[in-house]
Amino acid sequence: MRVALSTSSVFPEGTAAAFDIASRLGYDGIEVMVMTDAVSQDPVALRRLSDHYAIPILAIHAPCLLVTQRVWGTDPWVKLERARVAAEELGAETVVVHPPFRWQRDYARDFVSGLARMQQETPVRFAVENMYPWRARSREIGAYSPGWDIRDEDYPHTTLDLSHTAVSGTDALVMAADLGERMVHVHLADGSGSARDEHLIPGRGLQPCGALLEGLRLSDFDGIVVVEVSTRRAQTRAEREIELAEALAFARLHLDVATP
Repeated sequence: MRVALSTSSVFPEGTAAAFDIASRLGYDGIEVMVMTDAVSQDPVALRRLSDHYAIPILAIHAPCLLVTQRVWGTDPWVKLERARVAAEELGAETVVVHPPFRWQRDYARDFVSGLARMQQETPVRFAVENMYPWRARSREIGAYSPGWDIRDEDYPHTTLDLSHTAVSGTDALVMAADLGERMVHVHLADGSGSARDEHLIPGRGLQPCGALLEGLRLSDFDGIVVVEVSTRRAQTRAEREIELAEALAFARLHLDVATP
């Protein structure tokens, strides 16, 4: 079973640093988070990095965040189309996408049916990611439409993110069981149950990261486990690499995958 590194895991370092670190630590591949970093938006530059470091690009994370609202334009369907094209050009299997924000009314209205139409045109899997309710003091705000819980819609492919289950207070093992074969992608991280999306190193929070991975090992899961953690507090490259090596070792231990 393959364990990839999300380029977001090396922030504030850039996309190129993720390829360098992933290659030297022995990750099986890369998930490119398309961000404001120009390299992450350029399939030609990404291909050069993949070839130079001899590490494949296994997934593309479409620019769905608040900070990427203008990356690849402002039309969300154009963003998904460009992500699909990039995935096909780079040999990636999966495009990770978030549910629309509630204020993206036209996009939200047609999201489920439109995504199904796009899926018919490509072997690349559009895997919709579980999110979480936003909280302001004691109130919950429904920021996504359709909602943050991907079990409520008939998405053929989904991504399970364990930092997001921590924020939403969802039982990750129950969500995984409910999604069944539709779960084709996992974002491995941890969380304490805070209202903040923490993306802790797996094993440092309260999520059942090890149990989930062990369940994948015993199942027919044929997708990718992607380490998507925050290392922004690391003071040096060496500290960042120690944390990412720890995350990789955790994943391989619970997946029972030998180190190459």
